[in-house]
Amino acid sequence: MKRVTNACVGGRNFTLDDDAYNRLDAYLRNFKAKLTVPEAQKAEVMDDIESRISDLFFQEVGETSRVVTLEMVEKVVSALGMPDGSPETGYAYSQAFSEDKAPRKLYRDMDNKGVAGVCSGLAWYFNIDVTIIRIIMLVALIAGTSGFWIYLVLWIAIPKAMTPAQQCEMRGIPATAENMARFKNHAQDTYNR
Repeated sequence: MKRVTNACVGGRNFTLDDDAYNRLDAYLRNFKAKLTVPEAQKAEVMDDIESRISDLFFQEVGETSRVVTLEMVEKVVSALGMPDGSPETGYAYSQAFSEDKAPRKLYRDMDNKGVAGVCSGLAWYFNIDVTIIRIIMLVALIAGTSGFWIYLVLWIAIPKAMTPAQQCEMRGIPATAENMARFKNHAQDTYNR
């Protein structure tokens, strides 16, 4: 019989067995120690990582009362990695989440925006050059008022890519610690606008 622990990860409550809890705690401490961002941003980065861990756990256990096991924690740890891209030593890794591509999600790209980031977000989603999308929108605008209304509806309906995880999802790359660290400064600039 194993003991279990209730823990709040990324704002969601999960039940972890003792081995899983100890492994996750060790990973988070090691992750925080390897962060190379200023002290003021460490809390934000750790919140983003915990939120991503929470999403991955939720995919595994959902709303059920299943216990998060050591195997699930190993999958998440191997998927996220460390902030410097190096593997964490001393543990075996599962390759369950190690895809090079991730499904793209539609967001407005605030780093490469012309007006509201709609065209840039569509370009990332459809994996085509942003200039083509902008030309299509311009032609639609000149051809009649429908182009204006289409752009306005998309502006309202498509959310901004605010967090590093959303930046990764928009580009179709896995939301690993290394990839999310690339977008942390961009997200900070976006929040300040």
